[in-house]
Amino acid sequence: MTVFSKDIEVDLAAGMDMTDITKELEFMVKSSQIKNGILSATITGSTGSLTTIEHEPGVMEDLRRAIARMAPLDLEYEHEKAWHDGNGHSHVQAAIIGPSLSMQVRDGKMLHGTWQQVVAINHDNRRRRRKIAVTIMGEQ
Repeated sequence: MTVFSKDIEVDLAAGMDMTDITKELEFMVKSSQIKNGILSATITGSTGSLTTIEHEPGVMEDLRRAIARMAPLDLEYEHEKAWHDGNGHSHVQAAIIGPSLSMQVRDGKMLHGTWQQVVAINHDNRRRRRKIAVTIMGEQ
């Protein structure tokens, strides 16, 4: 078994900013020379998340609205009472989606659908440079 590890860094705007990292992950799979295995990715920071979705404006806006309904900005959050930093909703939104995901690697390629991309999301109320730790394990 071979293990390949590398980080990606992305700049994300304040609010619910999203960026497609699929091409970077596909390049890592190719660079790893792993033919069959698994890719694991984790975004660092408690107000960031990773998911898969079709990265097109309509679906992205639908996701923003759905997340905002689950953990709206204007609710009272206990985090705010302690820290007064205005981002209690950010922590809850990120926790709902989660910081990590796994993708299968088959025949040297990351397995995903035609309209399925991997996106990194910043939920914080300020701009963030996010690190995404990636590990690919499998057979060469």
